[in-house]
Amino acid sequence: MRNIKHEVDFCVVGGGLAGMCAAIAAARHGLKVLLMQDRPVLGGNASSEIRMWVCGARGENNRETGIIEEISLENLYRNPLGNYSIWDSILWEKVYLEENITLLLNCSCNDVVMEGSTIKAVKGWQLTTQTWHTVEAKLFADCSGDSILAPLTGAEYRHGREARGEFNESIAPEEADEKTMGMSLLIQARETASKQDFIPPPWAYKYTREEDLPFRDHDVRTSNFWWIELGGEQHTIYDTEEIRDELLKVAFGVWDHIKNYGDHGADNWVLDWVGFLPGKRESRRYVGDHILTQNDVRAGGKFPDIIAYGGWPMDDHHPGGMNYPGEPTIFHPAPSPYGIPYRCVYSKNISNLMFAGRNISTTHSALSSTRVMATCAILGQAVGTAASIALKNSLTPRGVYQERIGELQQMLMEDDCYLPGLVREIPELTRKAALTASDGYPEVLRNGKDRPDADSSNLWEGKLGSWVEYSLPEPAKISSLRFVFDSDLNRKSLNMPCNYPLEPELRKVPSTMVRAFRIEALDDQGEWRVVQRVTNNYQRLVRIDVDVTTSKIRFIPEETWGAETARVFSWDIR
Repeated sequence: MRNIKHEVDFCVVGGGLAGMCAAIAAARHGLKVLLMQDRPVLGGNASSEIRMWVCGARGENNRETGIIEEISLENLYRNPLGNYSIWDSILWEKVYLEENITLLLNCSCNDVVMEGSTIKAVKGWQLTTQTWHTVEAKLFADCSGDSILAPLTGAEYRHGREARGEFNESIAPEEADEKTMGMSLLIQARETASKQDFIPPPWAYKYTREEDLPFRDHDVRTSNFWWIELGGEQHTIYDTEEIRDELLKVAFGVWDHIKNYGDHGADNWVLDWVGFLPGKRESRRYVGDHILTQNDVRAGGKFPDIIAYGGWPMDDHHPGGMNYPGEPTIFHPAPSPYGIPYRCVYSKNISNLMFAGRNISTTHSALSSTRVMATCAILGQAVGTAASIALKNSLTPRGVYQERIGELQQMLMEDDCYLPGLVREIPELTRKAALTASDGYPEVLRNGKDRPDADSSNLWEGKLGSWVEYSLPEPAKISSLRFVFDSDLNRKSLNMPCNYPLEPELRKVPSTMVRAFRIEALDDQGEWRVVQRVTNNYQRLVRIDVDVTTSKIRFIPEETWGAETARVFSWDIR
């Protein structure tokens, strides 16, 4: 068989949202990256193969930004009906078209080459091409969810639930065990214009009474059927195929119940899609220099090395899943947001191994919150950004914590990743200029806060056609502009669909977004000239390269996606 050798700076194993964001962030910061994904599509649990909702921090103004917001806004712009083929293509192009990334789909990592406690290479089998790929890299990130590099490298990891007394976690069981949260097999339904019958397969389970599905919402108009869940009392890696087979029996049995036992308002609905790849919540968790616990979460995660945040409740699914007749999950309270430290995303004992996603260094209890995908995505962006700092400064991942954590935090905020409690540094040219506006209060545009907080909206708001101006003490060369526009962080979630009604609610770019604007600069004749005009913006973070020497530069909003005023969090000049 063929064996193709790749030499890169940074190799990411696993192409879910965490792995995607890690790869993209590292590539955008100059690293040569290879992303190895064992499926034909990207997105992991969010992909068309599984179709879990992308959840994250709760509460006002806590939506995750950075790369995950960029992807979300691209989808709102291009995919109003929530078509999964278009969603898959958007995820694919974000990686495939990114300069500095080599993408290997359908390639399963199954071996490593070690040199002491350092990974020298990983090896993967690409089913579609019958090719072995050997990837040599300086740093590796395991974003596979199941932590495939842990057993291959000897990296320390945990599996199952800790005893209550180990970390003094009140929601943990009295005794440690190997039980986990289970995995779910989703179903989706489509509404038609007439009554439709359903003939169940003979192997489907029977749920003839409402009492057979206690505490489980099965209204086709509201449920995404996350509770079709099993496997937490088995091994969620080794027993996956057996668990999937059982979940198929459950899934078809649930639809049989909805259609044929009682009135569920589903006469005109048909079964449109059934997953054959279960969505997994928990398996191996790496051990880093810090293990995040329930108590860390409850205390708000006030870490000096914060690089991401969570805000989902500690949503601890019962390991019995469908075999448990009680509430399928308990939502233990958690603050939103709470900080997650950098020490949770690199290995304690493998010198060049990082990780992001549901496999970071946490206890089972803390994992029940950190595992949701928007949180995983911003963890991935942090890991990719940290990898770039490590390699540019000849550091290990631990070395970044010891020597460059402040730099990492500033780079993340510069890339529109919110870090609760921290303020972004403002460029020198922006700081020393005078800032005025035709209306509104412009100083918030350079306060280092790119979203509302308890004290301020941190937002400049002005009429369309108004202007904001930086005046410099003397003419200076300006090479780049950075904007953060208002993408309505409190907008209705409108995740990808869990059902398909006859009249679906369309997804669209938030009305608050500035769509068109121009940049003008004062030339040496004292005339304003247009330096740049943007006519179809739909992104929150916008960077523009310019080449102008001037003493005055203006931003003039011309159009939004529906709002009457322009709303901007930040405008920096460099």
